[in-house]
Amino acid sequence: MTLSRKRILLGVTGSIAAYKAVELLRLLTKAGAEVQVVMTEAATRFVAPLTFETLSRQEVLLDMWSLAYSHRIGHLEASQRAQLFVVAPATARTIARLALGLADDFLSCIYLASRCPVVVAPAMDCDMLEHQAVRENLARLRDRGVHIVEPDTGPLASGMVGRGRLAALSEIVGRIRLILTPRQDLEGQTVLVTAGPTREPLDPVRFLSNRSSGKMGYAIAEAAAARGARVILVSGPTALAPPPGADVIRVETAEEMYRAVLAELESAGVVIKAAAVADYRPTHKADNKIKKGGALSEVALEPTPDILAELGKRKGPRILVGFAAETDDVLANARAKLQRKNLDLVVANDVGRVGAGFDVDTNAVTILDATGGTEELPLLSKREVADRILDRVTALLRRAA
Repeated sequence: MTLSRKRILLGVTGSIAAYKAVELLRLLTKAGAEVQVVMTEAATRFVAPLTFETLSRQEVLLDMWSLAYSHRIGHLEASQRAQLFVVAPATARTIARLALGLADDFLSCIYLASRCPVVVAPAMDCDMLEHQAVRENLARLRDRGVHIVEPDTGPLASGMVGRGRLAALSEIVGRIRLILTPRQDLEGQTVLVTAGPTREPLDPVRFLSNRSSGKMGYAIAEAAAARGARVILVSGPTALAPPPGADVIRVETAEEMYRAVLAELESAGVVIKAAAVADYRPTHKADNKIKKGGALSEVALEPTPDILAELGKRKGPRILVGFAAETDDVLANARAKLQRKNLDLVVANDVGRVGAGFDVDTNAVTILDATGGTEELPLLSKREVADRILDRVTALLRRAA
């Protein structure tokens, strides 16, 4: 789903994460948005304005005393043109300015003059983020309707590890899409999505799992929420931020995912099973860590619950979509799975193909339907693949209506 001709103001403040705003600008313009950048003076110490001007092909707003729009008042003109104002990264200083309603630089003047939605993505050291003053300022902005994209946890510029890193750019772009995208063809629907791997414990330390990152399922959940659906995401262990607008239920094992999915099934009109669930689990979990060199020559396994097969039995009027991650005879195996498990659609994925499969941001799939049809998609971002899958789902819903 593009952001074609959407007019976005991108505010960049004096954080080490300012360099990430360059990539954010590139992603937004690639999606079709018209982006103009406003920088604080401190931000120019990290990234030169020329970088943003070159990529956006628009003047960077810097000087609140200049008449940037042909003798019209700059901060008023900028705010009136924008459909969305995004501040990323947002420092503690800028957050305080916005919360207190100060108007002592171009960015804060634009904020006060704006009547469009505002998104703020904080980035700072973990101790600063947890300070009561910062938390109160963020709460004040939330109360005014500002969309806060919470920061991630990881290594920080200070050398510490903690919460304060700028949120993943995919999460920021996802929130922007959710706010600006007008398509609401899943409004009134509840979409249940599964994502990620499962972990089947061998002992308190080790487990059996697979290479799934959860990116495809999370992209589907994000896209469905952006199209107006109530989204329930049952997620195995991942390092991904929750998709904007989705209710997330976190699980570890196949058994936990099975129970969570069945508990939510009654409310769902669409189920998209993108998780890579372990097919087998150890029959016995050791109470203590199995020591290296211990007598462990083999591990007895038993099947895990077949969630998709159970959903096929209970399908009723629901739309049911499965995934088939294959390495050989991809379409034949996917077609057999579609029929065996009573699916409406199956998404066949050759996980051996470069740029597709597990733990990458792109995918190349073929969508097979119950009537024998196939639709082969080229290599696309997983978010674009998600929307193409949902296009097929909405077509089935219209046909059933």
